[in-house]
Amino acid sequence: MKCTLAKPRGFCAGVERAILMVEKSIRKFGRPVYVRHEIVHNRFVVDSLRKIGAIFVEDLSEIPEGAVVIFSAHGVSKNIYEKAKSLHLKVIDATCPIVKSVHRSAVRYANSGRSIILIGHQGHAEIDGTLGQLPPGRMHLISSVKGVQELPITGKDIAYLTQTTLSSEETADIISALKKKYPSIQGPKMGNVCYATTNRQCAVRSVCKKVELLLVVGSQNSSNSNRLRELGEEQGINSILIDSVEDLNKDMFAGVNSVGISSGASAPEHLVLEIIEWLKEHFSLEDIIEEQTVKEVTKFPLPIELDG
Repeated sequence: MKCTLAKPRGFCAGVERAILMVEKSIRKFGRPVYVRHEIVHNRFVVDSLRKIGAIFVEDLSEIPEGAVVIFSAHGVSKNIYEKAKSLHLKVIDATCPIVKSVHRSAVRYANSGRSIILIGHQGHAEIDGTLGQLPPGRMHLISSVKGVQELPITGKDIAYLTQTTLSSEETADIISALKKKYPSIQGPKMGNVCYATTNRQCAVRSVCKKVELLLVVGSQNSSNSNRLRELGEEQGINSILIDSVEDLNKDMFAGVNSVGISSGASAPEHLVLEIIEWLKEHFSLEDIIEEQTVKEVTKFPLPIELDG
């Protein structure tokens, strides 16, 4: 059997930064440190941070007054910041800088009097945070071309934003429909899709040209991991989203001579390495090839209170 590894894969700069912020906060402020929502959508990352002193909560009311709270990489609404202030919590904001840029754009468009359309998946943590940058009703959430047709907005002062973990293909038809309905609409040239999302999807496309089965390592609630699996299916390749090596069985590989492996932006590399070892134990691996489509050099700085 041949194994082809997609590269880039795994942690993006925003995820690396968020995890490091939790680790440094524990060292600086002591145990426990509270984290609102999963810092990133991966249970192995969450479990490892829990072991060293992180306590994960969904509501700030679960946190003792005056404690340290870290906001996840997905971002939070303005109401959450205000509640944290009222509880005298020390806030460490691990929101991904790319998500932060979407928040700033939303406020800028609102201040200029524009109606704002947000493309994304309802209920996703990032979308909740972005919608929460403005008063209720100021942004209209859509997830399909049909949603464009149902928008009640009129006039010329309109702008759109997108969830960062979507793909350019996933948003292209929606953006095209928006521009057709609202010719003067404003928005980012390439949407707000994260560089890492785009890079991992390009790598998966390249790998799918060479394999019969694609394994995507990532949690079920990870938007970008799910999209990598869907992308593999769209390329005509049987694609499976797995949490870890524990999800593997030999029946998955019946008749398969070539397998590709990728991982979502919140999945640690050790999970991929464990899968490779499992394949070595159960099959005769002829070759392990890394298919690199681009080299990532992006790094996001830590906030001043944790730098150093």
